[in-house]
Amino acid sequence: MTARFHKLRHGVRAFGLPAVLRSLTQYARRTRLRPQPVEPVAHEPQGPALQDHPAVKAIAYYLPQFHPIPENDAWWGEGFTEWTNVYRARPLFPGHVQPDFPGELGEYDLRDPDVMRRQIALARHHGLHGFCFHYYWFCGKRLLEHPLEQLLADPSLDVPFCLNWANESWSRRWDGSSEVLMPQAHSPEDDAAVMRDLLRYFNDPRYIRIDGRPLFLLYRPALLPDVRATLDRWRAVCAAEGAAAPFFVMVQSFGMHDPRPYGFDAAAQFPPHLGHTPFGYARTRPVGLTPEFSGRVFPYAELARVTLAGLDAPYPTFPCVCPGWDNTPRRGTAATVFLNATPRRYTDWLTAACGHAMQAFDETRRFVFINAWNEWAEGAHLEPNLAHGHAFLNATTRVLARRPAGVTGTA
Repeated sequence: MTARFHKLRHGVRAFGLPAVLRSLTQYARRTRLRPQPVEPVAHEPQGPALQDHPAVKAIAYYLPQFHPIPENDAWWGEGFTEWTNVYRARPLFPGHVQPDFPGELGEYDLRDPDVMRRQIALARHHGLHGFCFHYYWFCGKRLLEHPLEQLLADPSLDVPFCLNWANESWSRRWDGSSEVLMPQAHSPEDDAAVMRDLLRYFNDPRYIRIDGRPLFLLYRPALLPDVRATLDRWRAVCAAEGAAAPFFVMVQSFGMHDPRPYGFDAAAQFPPHLGHTPFGYARTRPVGLTPEFSGRVFPYAELARVTLAGLDAPYPTFPCVCPGWDNTPRRGTAATVFLNATPRRYTDWLTAACGHAMQAFDETRRFVFINAWNEWAEGAHLEPNLAHGHAFLNATTRVLARRPAGVTGTA
């Protein structure tokens, strides 16, 4: 084992779970290429609130696609929102929780500020630090910007937040087509323009910072013609405006893994899209899978194992945990499903991720990302559903409530 792995293992021990990685690996091996039953998840009511500030700051990715916009009306039909995909899903095997109906928050519309107020209250109750909003900019045109603009205009929506620029073109890939709906055209001029827009958010007192620098994530660095040149232009814009340059974080996805050659300050995981493996998970098959299925099924424990292995790296990497992944609402019988995402296995994974954050970072940057708060059409959400209630939120609270002693981090 490498020295980095030993440090990770020590961090896991500090969080009270010595055999997380071993148990995940053993489970994944048992399930490879074998028909598997679906393990039931009990419905849980909301547990008690987290009373203390957790040692690790959990930030959940936040999808703003829960309100209609003219572009989606034209592309997908009038009134389209992410709920349209969610409600059309159908189960692919016995025990498959599809459609995955929302719980207490219901089929919300993010144009209503009370929805975000309730989301913030729910996140705070369970110990989350804040949200990382996906930010959509296309050569000066914004899409799905209403929730962010609403947050910026209303200081009473008291939640720490940061941004992840989802800098890819939009296409019809959900329904198997390659037609581009909203293209990106990166250029030096666009680099400067997007940073000037971002500064409005960076200047907000709720914006999450590291050493006084706004925390900013870039989702698809490889799509930029020259990533390092773009970061330099962004730093120059900030200097000209008298603002601190962001703490630049490279999202590990689509073959991008090491942030150092591009000038980023750190990397952040984004499972199931990882930079260090070309989707190399061991597959499984649930019992009774529909014969029309052309997608992929993997053990959830395999996703946890492979993601945790990526933390064994010689550069700062913010861990990320996924409460589940099942994009049946978007892809139908071509879906990717991670089977048996139970609160217990999620607890193990989150425990290991927090152990890494405690060991690898000082207290100013002990962040763990969660993918996601509300990715309902990809089966990745902490928000309660009808089937399981608050099971995953309660698991999050229990892990974040742990206060390990004797673990010191490094900057």
